[in-house]
Amino acid sequence: MNLIKSLISVSLMTFVSRVLGFIRDILIASIFGASIFTDAFFISFKIPNLLRRIFSDSTFSQAFIPVLMEYKTNKNEKDIKVFISSTFGFMIFFLFVLTILGIFFSQFIIRMSAPGFVNSPEKLILSSNLLTIMFPYILLVSLSSLFSSVLNSWNYFSIPAFSPIFLNISIIIFSMFFSSYFHPSIISLAWAVIIGGFIQVFYQFPFLYRINMLVLPSFNWNNRGLLRTLRKIGPAILGASANQISLVINTIFSSLLNSGSISWIYYADRLVEFPVGILGVSLSTILFTSLSKNYKNRTLSEYKKLLNWGFRISLILSLPSSVMLFFLAKPIIIVLFQYGKFTNFDVLMTEKVLKLYAFGLVSFILVKVLSSSFYACEEINFPMKISLLTLFLTQLMNPIFIFYFQHAGLSLSLSISGWINFLLLYWELYKRRIIYFKYSELIFIIYVILSTLVMMLILFFTLYMMPLWNVGSFFNKIIRLSFVFLVSGITYLLMLNVFGIRLLNFSYENS
Repeated sequence: MNLIKSLISVSLMTFVSRVLGFIRDILIASIFGASIFTDAFFISFKIPNLLRRIFSDSTFSQAFIPVLMEYKTNKNEKDIKVFISSTFGFMIFFLFVLTILGIFFSQFIIRMSAPGFVNSPEKLILSSNLLTIMFPYILLVSLSSLFSSVLNSWNYFSIPAFSPIFLNISIIIFSMFFSSYFHPSIISLAWAVIIGGFIQVFYQFPFLYRINMLVLPSFNWNNRGLLRTLRKIGPAILGASANQISLVINTIFSSLLNSGSISWIYYADRLVEFPVGILGVSLSTILFTSLSKNYKNRTLSEYKKLLNWGFRISLILSLPSSVMLFFLAKPIIIVLFQYGKFTNFDVLMTEKVLKLYAFGLVSFILVKVLSSSFYACEEINFPMKISLLTLFLTQLMNPIFIFYFQHAGLSLSLSISGWINFLLLYWELYKRRIIYFKYSELIFIIYVILSTLVMMLILFFTLYMMPLWNVGSFFNKIIRLSFVFLVSGITYLLMLNVFGIRLLNFSYENS
């Protein structure tokens, strides 16, 4: 399998999804601004999103895919179908119960996750109503994650990567054409989330049918594969929960700060998720399946080559992304969000958060890649312990950084924790001789840094030539911003080429 080709394919799908996500956020910022309505929506949407990250996404895949790959290697098709069907049935039952409880206790959940809303009855009632509507999304998106994991195991990477596009399209359509039918209009976004969730699930059915893995749910909870998955998913959920608990505590802090803080953090978070999703999530998704396969087949030399390739390609892509995100923070926010009710002050506050997020971008991406190596060999305990440690350290830093940087301090603590997480994972892999650091690695890193420095000089020169970013039409500003990215990116690739690093031909044989 050509990993670069697969990475480009998945990254392209993710890119389209993220671009639509930005269009979605531009519309939300323009129509609703940074107000009590957007604060209420973002808080409410964060709850099912948090549960999605805990019970589905990579957490579920980390426990499910290694067992499924073993079934593919050692079992017949009937056994594979029974395993998938049993998992399907268990997820429906468990998540249905969770959804009912979430709807019933929606106001209590909002009080716990955003205590600052207690002093604003309007915010509290609106948030709980939005959460009541959106809570079933966790059931829908978790089922979508199950089907995505199956398709990824058959090397259908681009199909699952495309599914989030439907959520963004749904929110865009509801924002533009249906918001006036609801009072308050922000409720339209909650129904858009549910519609998008339904489409994400059913969109994957034809492709499951194509690989003959479209099954009905069964409630055979004694299935060995399901029991193995459940035993592994506990530590995986605990590890993922640490990251999500950290985000929840950050939300609690931000709800106690100035009005608009939640929205400023949300918009910055969306921007930093763009490179993390395109690079980190796409790369770890592709690597995880290949690493699991090599581990099951006991081809450990290939396993090590793949991981070292993943580390190198992550560094090649993440370092220039981090630099561009830092120095282009203000232009990006102005071009994408400063319309309608989004003010100059909102731009300044969001910029502070984004710059501190950019400091941790490289670590966010590298952690996803290195973590996949532990999960591929079904060793979940170590990354879980690291996640718990970083949760503790993040919350120790939060009060200090909030005192000096207000809402932006929350992003700084996450960035520092990201680097601590990366260093501990890397050191453990190095001690086990799974990842290595030779003289050639040092030279490689120096080449990447030098290429990034040259790119930075060209970036400064190009920015100096640009007119004010709040002048001109949206289309004109997008063209200018794209030009800056294009010139910087081409400079970086040319410098890599000068040093003998050719990205399109960069296979894991080179690592």
